[in-house]
Amino acid sequence: MAAGPIQLSVDPTEMAAGPIQTVGGPTEMSAGPTSTRTCEAHFYDVLTRLNTKQFLPTHKYAVVARSNPRSGLVIAVLGSGEEIFTVMGKCRRLLLIVAGVLFMLEVAHSADPLQFIDWNVSYIEAAPLGVKQQVIAINGQFPGPIVNVTTNWHAVVNVMNNLDEPLLITWNGIQQRRNSWQDGVSGTNCPIPVGWNWTYDFQVKDQIGSFFYFPSLHFQRAAGGFGGFIVNPRSVIPVPFGTPDGDFTVLISDWYTRSHKDLRKALDAGKDLGMPNGVLFNGKGPYRYNNSVPTGIEHETFNVMRGKTYRFRIHNVGILTSLNFRIQNHNMMLVETEGSYTVQQNYTNLDIHVGQSYSFLVTMDQNASTDYYMVASARFVNTTIWANVTGVAILSYSNSKGKAKGPLPDAPNDFYDKYFSLNQARSIRWNVSAGAARPNPQGSFKYGQINVTQVYVLKNKPPEMINGKRRCTLNGISYQAPPTPLKLADRYNLTGVFKLDFPERPMNRPPKIDTSVINGTFRGFMEIIFQNNDTTVQNYHMDGYAFFVVGMDFGEWTENSRGTYNKWDGVARSTTQVFPGAWTAILVSLDNVGMWNIRVENLDTWYLGQEVYVRIVNPEITNKTELPLPDNSLYCGALSHLQKPQNHPKSDTAGSASVKAGISMLLSGFLSTVVILLG
Repeated sequence: MAAGPIQLSVDPTEMAAGPIQTVGGPTEMSAGPTSTRTCEAHFYDVLTRLNTKQFLPTHKYAVVARSNPRSGLVIAVLGSGEEIFTVMGKCRRLLLIVAGVLFMLEVAHSADPLQFIDWNVSYIEAAPLGVKQQVIAINGQFPGPIVNVTTNWHAVVNVMNNLDEPLLITWNGIQQRRNSWQDGVSGTNCPIPVGWNWTYDFQVKDQIGSFFYFPSLHFQRAAGGFGGFIVNPRSVIPVPFGTPDGDFTVLISDWYTRSHKDLRKALDAGKDLGMPNGVLFNGKGPYRYNNSVPTGIEHETFNVMRGKTYRFRIHNVGILTSLNFRIQNHNMMLVETEGSYTVQQNYTNLDIHVGQSYSFLVTMDQNASTDYYMVASARFVNTTIWANVTGVAILSYSNSKGKAKGPLPDAPNDFYDKYFSLNQARSIRWNVSAGAARPNPQGSFKYGQINVTQVYVLKNKPPEMINGKRRCTLNGISYQAPPTPLKLADRYNLTGVFKLDFPERPMNRPPKIDTSVINGTFRGFMEIIFQNNDTTVQNYHMDGYAFFVVGMDFGEWTENSRGTYNKWDGVARSTTQVFPGAWTAILVSLDNVGMWNIRVENLDTWYLGQEVYVRIVNPEITNKTELPLPDNSLYCGALSHLQKPQNHPKSDTAGSASVKAGISMLLSGFLSTVVILLG
């Protein structure tokens, strides 16, 4: 991403392979003044330094290499007159990699930085509700680390699977423009085998906002592995509110003390999961607000200062429970949801359904006589029986005079008003005058004036028996994931893996288990109506897109329901709730080529088959609408013979695996050019 060409001054005859030394001073890359390290280990430091500097597009960079009679090869990276780092030693490969990195930044990604991220996914022991259990951690953290990038940056995420079962990570709300190869669900990717690593490489193209990631296979999200994903706007794009004084990511989730494997077994045996054991805030149990909460449970605290305004990014990363979120004695101004700026309005509480994300601005305007409760409690249940399914965190002013005490702030009293939550959802509208990732206002895309080209009514029912198994369906079809991912099968023209025959409406026939896919029209405009005939809220997510939520109501959807649609400022998002015995309608512009998952975010019904994929193909094959199959693609199923072995010596760490993956990725496509430059 340099403004000028990469400059190389090299004596190739001195560039023999061997260890390298780092030099002391402000640009040293080791703990002491000198240390001998392998080229591979040092390359990891190079990546870190590149990532730390971010390589601003206004700077010019040079890689300068010269022979040195005493220490061998000297490599210096210069940026706008500043020496960023110096490497001494005999390491030809490192020079090629550094040059390749900068060449890639300049030529391949123009002015868009890369964020290198290295994850080791493993089990750790935790007791968020006072009962010791295995949870899924990333780099030893539960929940996982926050990914923090800016519009159009490239995220390069190396994932090392140290679980005892295959793994995929998906990026809830990240659209993966032109690149469903990176989506991380069973229809697009082969799972990462146990003991293997795989490197995701994707751009957060034309997006801003609050999202999250999680493991998408084997019910693993019920054990953790989730974390926040922030996409900041570019500095040249105005934001429709002032810069907050702080920014908090808040992951709320219902939680079971049973393992995800036991929960999975229960579903396989035809059972319901039953009531969760509690609700977590950022992986921690409730504050002991009364004697029903056991002693010794760690709770979450958010430290603030009086008079300041903070942004709270709230994500429901749970399993099946809709949660009402509220902060004692504080108004919450909604400003963004899943990448869209909203009309700014205050809420005293908001229902946040599984898979949904919201951003609030909260001003600390209380007198701080005590700390304040933050609460996430179960919705649409018998509150007496479910009283303990409540998460409680603490909002603590710096000048607080004591601990929070007394009863929790009340949840909505709407037992006899089924429209309260639905009307609250309808009140969330698009800020049509604000820009988001681009300078033009969000409302300049006039979705209400576009002709619909395809209509699908997707109806779900309560679980039913199919071939002796308890399953969930959409339009009478319970999805079965084939051994070969749909996207790979499509790429290699394999037959018999899936069928493009998903029905547009529910059909009067017995339910079945099948792999049936929606055949979407590239650059078409699709209307989807989710009809929920189950007894619980179902929350639908679509990968690859933000869709417009244009209508919702109780009862059966009919053609006349279109008369109630919001065709001006329906919010654009990626996850929407569908209330029991109700419908929700969305509109989506099919401009993103790929194989995209439509799923229910409720883990129990998703696990039982309540999902479908939409295939979007451009008849004209071009990299402008879809990126090619990644060089590091994993193969499985009918394509297993294409997979090369991946060996990890016992001495390898996740970082070492990341280095190897980075070497392969960074040199691919650039090495020949760099060699020419070196010549």
